[in-house]
Amino acid sequence: QVQLVESGGGLVQPGGSLRLSCAASGRTAGTYTMGWFRQAPGKEREFVVAISWSGSSTYADSVKGRFTISRDNAKNTVYLQMNSLKPEDTAVYYCAGSRWATARIGMSSADFRSWGQGTQVTVSS
Repeated sequence: QVQLVESGGGLVQPGGSLRLSCAASGRTAGTYTMGWFRQAPGKEREFVVAISWSGSSTYADSVKGRFTISRDNAKNTVYLQMNSLKPEDTAVYYCAGSRWATARIGMSSADFRSWGQGTQVTVSS
């Protein structure tokens, strides 16, 4: 069993930045691609970004150029740097782990087997 713990959420003004972290522990062997999803009130959970063990990544169009994912494999930690935040970025952000070796376009919740508890990101003036 893999445990994922997110941190770094909070309240930020439009145009501001936040950095989320996701620390993995437990039986992390076999968990290669890591991803971030988000869910706004009344909406379905949506894919944000994923990163392969090798560091290759794929982003949702809505966050390209604003969000950057990275990982430190030695620390079993994934980061999500979010810049130029918009009110529509407001959501609970979830970290997820997958057995897939490579992040690819079109990944969905079904591709990920481990999930964190989520961290709230609110973008508001």
